[in-house]
Amino acid sequence: MTLTTRMLLALGAGLAIGAGLMAADFAVEQTVAVADLVGELWLDALRMTIIPLVFSLLVTGAASAASTAALGGVAARAVMWFAVLLAGAAVFGAVVTPVLLALSPADAVNAASLRAGADPSAQIPVPPPITDWLKSIIPSNPVEAAAQGAMLPLVVFTLFFGVAVTRIGADLSARIVGFFQAVADTMLVIVRWVLAVAPLGVFALALVVGSRVGIAAAGAMVHYVVIVSLVCILLTAAVYVLVLVARIPIGQFVRAVIPAQAVGISTQSSLAALPAMIEGAQQQLGIPPRATGIVLPLAVAIFRITSPAANVAVVLYVASLYGIQPALPNLAAGVALAAVLSLAVVSLPSAITFFTALVPISFAMGVPIEVLPLLMAVEMLPDIFRTIGNVTADLAVTALTARGVKREERSEPP
Repeated sequence: MTLTTRMLLALGAGLAIGAGLMAADFAVEQTVAVADLVGELWLDALRMTIIPLVFSLLVTGAASAASTAALGGVAARAVMWFAVLLAGAAVFGAVVTPVLLALSPADAVNAASLRAGADPSAQIPVPPPITDWLKSIIPSNPVEAAAQGAMLPLVVFTLFFGVAVTRIGADLSARIVGFFQAVADTMLVIVRWVLAVAPLGVFALALVVGSRVGIAAAGAMVHYVVIVSLVCILLTAAVYVLVLVARIPIGQFVRAVIPAQAVGISTQSSLAALPAMIEGAQQQLGIPPRATGIVLPLAVAIFRITSPAANVAVVLYVASLYGIQPALPNLAAGVALAAVLSLAVVSLPSAITFFTALVPISFAMGVPIEVLPLLMAVEMLPDIFRTIGNVTADLAVTALTARGVKREERSEPP
């Protein structure tokens, strides 16, 4: 039984048992006190890994991206497309999600149930004045920014640091990158320890929710799955515009990408779909091996187009539960973080990336994070649509990059 399945079962059991205790009015106060303690301890165990993990991943990711861009024209063009599309996807999520929520808002009772059940005392942060926000982008003390959980200035410093590492001697650069890679790997070990008991943590948090509001919160989670999945579906549809830019007939591209999408649906893994993507690119689209051999593995390694859009959608959905309208500077900070962090966490399991990416974005937007563990339990469902979009975009960006490769091959002397 997979971790996701165990978490879903724990979520359902916690809600049902909590609702049963509330209905029977039996030992509710004592049980909730214990469950609340267990849930908070588990959530704090996840929180303690966020800063060192994000910092280490960004340092190694920035250094890797800077080095990759220097490998050659094909890789450099691919990285350029990745950066542009990830930024566009983050903006897409910020624009489309409020529209979907306006067309289909969460039921007020269900939203209140989920919000109150997760943490009835959660405080809604007050956004700072825009001048203070602008001043805070460049940290005067990166250590203080890390201690305070100020993610945007910390990310700015980390990106400068990661790129600067590639500008020093190769030996020193390798040592620094190796050190932070070791830190990241160590943090991942801790995260996996914490996730090993995730069903217990989710059960405890869900029991608290169920004991306070019954099973009404389940309706909000179903609505959440629909909204985030729709954002991914609409973004995937937008990816087909790239196909038109690459001057590839839509029907031909669909035939090439369907096998990879099928693998992605069944495995929820872009990596598992790589062989099908390579075959579709070369056999159906006629993309040169020089492009598929470089761009597709690179895309699978560092490019997840749905991550920034879906992550922004998740945070905006949580914001809607609390009645928060993020100020424009906070929204811009969250969008920027979503695009950057999508590069840093692509190689991690979805259960880890859910917190590693969403906590910094939530902090940047001023959105509470207390309901995230409950939403993570149902993340398997929108994750299917994330994978479909990622696989589709991987093949589309390869087709875009291949246009330059074909021009170069035509210009080369025989």
